[in-house]
Amino acid sequence: MTPASTRAVRVALVSALALGTVITGLGSASAQPEATSAARPAAWGPCAADVLAEIPAAERTKVSCAVQAVPVDHSRPRGDSTGIVMMKRPAGDPAKKIGSLFINPGGPGGAGLIYSAYGSSFFTPEILEKFDLIGFDPRGVGRSAPLRCFRTQEEADAVNDGWYALPITRDEIASSIRQSKVYTDYCGINAGPLLNHMSTEAVARDLDVMREAVGDRQLTYVGFSYGTLLGATYANIFPSKSRALVLDGNVDPRLRLTDGAQYDRERARGFEIALDAMLKRCDTVGVERCAFAGGARKKFDDIRESLRKAPTTLPGGVVVTLTGLVGRTASNLYSPTTFKALTAWLQSIHAVQNPSAALAVQSVVDVPMLNNLGGKADVRVLPETPYTSDDSYYAVNCTDKPFARSNRNWAQTAEKWERESRTFGRYQAASDLLTCPTWPARHPDRWIGPWNKRTKNPIVVVGNYYDPATQYLFSQRMAKQLGNARLISVDAFGHCILGDSAGADAAVTRYLVDLVAPADGQVFQPNAQPF
Repeated sequence: MTPASTRAVRVALVSALALGTVITGLGSASAQPEATSAARPAAWGPCAADVLAEIPAAERTKVSCAVQAVPVDHSRPRGDSTGIVMMKRPAGDPAKKIGSLFINPGGPGGAGLIYSAYGSSFFTPEILEKFDLIGFDPRGVGRSAPLRCFRTQEEADAVNDGWYALPITRDEIASSIRQSKVYTDYCGINAGPLLNHMSTEAVARDLDVMREAVGDRQLTYVGFSYGTLLGATYANIFPSKSRALVLDGNVDPRLRLTDGAQYDRERARGFEIALDAMLKRCDTVGVERCAFAGGARKKFDDIRESLRKAPTTLPGGVVVTLTGLVGRTASNLYSPTTFKALTAWLQSIHAVQNPSAALAVQSVVDVPMLNNLGGKADVRVLPETPYTSDDSYYAVNCTDKPFARSNRNWAQTAEKWERESRTFGRYQAASDLLTCPTWPARHPDRWIGPWNKRTKNPIVVVGNYYDPATQYLFSQRMAKQLGNARLISVDAFGHCILGDSAGADAAVTRYLVDLVAPADGQVFQPNAQPF
């Protein structure tokens, strides 16, 4: 796979959702110290046909799968259990095998089972040769006992109707608050025994069970995006069991676990930083390489404010709304390979809104938004259609991130965030800030620190300068909060970078294979620049 396509594969995998397995229990948990789980060895066997259908043909004969039992409530290890589905891609050279490398794609709610089969997209051949790659769907996600708030797709559609991604008018805001409450009510009715046990702490304890089940004395791990929080949590609960951890595209653990609203407010700023840098780069390379060049920042702001008043209809009849503009821009900022198509699309909107400009418009390649409700937006459902998605995103976020228990002041907060982050402030506020105040879990297990336990080997923290979803400042904070860490940076756009920067990949390889941590403060370049 070419470096230019690696991030697109990563984002597509992160957004993929799978179907479910079994759960056998209930419970409630509290934080516990490092302990031994006495896990049963993983029972590897053939993967299901529908799982194999999702991976490259060349990998299908290599991989094997297992379901690992873990306690629903880790404070009651002999209580009810749930199953975590894992996939193993064996080391290319068993004679040189070092151990297992666990991978988490983020989310939260990212189904990571098939990531082991796509290891060549993120890791060098030496890593593939010396490690079994282990992908897994975390608890409540994909095939691992998916936490579902609905019984049918029709129930979900009825709740989503009137729940706006970018509520602006008084009626849209009132409707979104109402439908969000209906959603969390459904979750309280249907989510089942995992409702109080979807924290990152619970997943970290699951990860330790899986580590023991595959026979590794210590954990080797790579986490992307939200997966960096999982890695940081594991390192602080199980510091002596942490061999080598790489965290790519980092969250700010302390802020996320102590002030959910401020964390999301700063996330909006991160998207604004990335957008501004992309527009400046567009102007720098010129109209020959970026159709939107020539005052790109002002043109974008003018488009946004025009759409705030009324939609724009493009040639061919496509209607562009403010929600569509913000949603597509946010999605495309994850992947620099989409910047050229995004900016051509923006130029087509500008040309319609300003016909007197008479600017040449490059042909527009339609790049779909990366999140279309897990594919449901493209499907016309039939009566009593089974609900096959899961609701793990809110289950994890609303468990981990503390919010006020009321959203009655949402409109005022959204307006404040919008003044600070004109494009993405309200959009970011319309997610967790709207929904988590009424989330039905009570007294869930959640790790809130400390974050400074010292691991024997430094943890390697990787951050892009213009990462939209986890701004570079978060990677700097992660490195400072951890007890023993090295920060390496990449002068790059997009969300996460492994597989797309030869320098960073080489440094990570030496670390994972030989435990030689890179020097702190190194800056690498991406393999390819946008435009």
